[in-house]
Amino acid sequence: MKALLFYELAADGLARVPDHFPGHAARLQEYKARGTALMAGPYGDPPTGALAVFTTREQAEAFVQGDPFVLGGVVGQWRIEEWQEGLA
Repeated sequence: MKALLFYELAADGLARVPDHFPGHAARLQEYKARGTALMAGPYGDPPTGALAVFTTREQAEAFVQGDPFVLGGVVGQWRIEEWQEGLA
């Protein structure tokens, strides 16, 4: 079972992205290198949020706790949903 992490931008989140993106991207790369973040990216045009797929809920929760996007107010709300992958 995988874990989906959903981010919704804060009202002024897009304006905050440039200040926090380098740290956020570095954190994603750390989790990718460990094999626990499988894919991630924004959705919407312009972006209204983002989605990431993690190998476990625990890894998604750990990511959120130290993510500069969350700590820096880019993200207004987030949630984690467990996901049973249907196609492999």
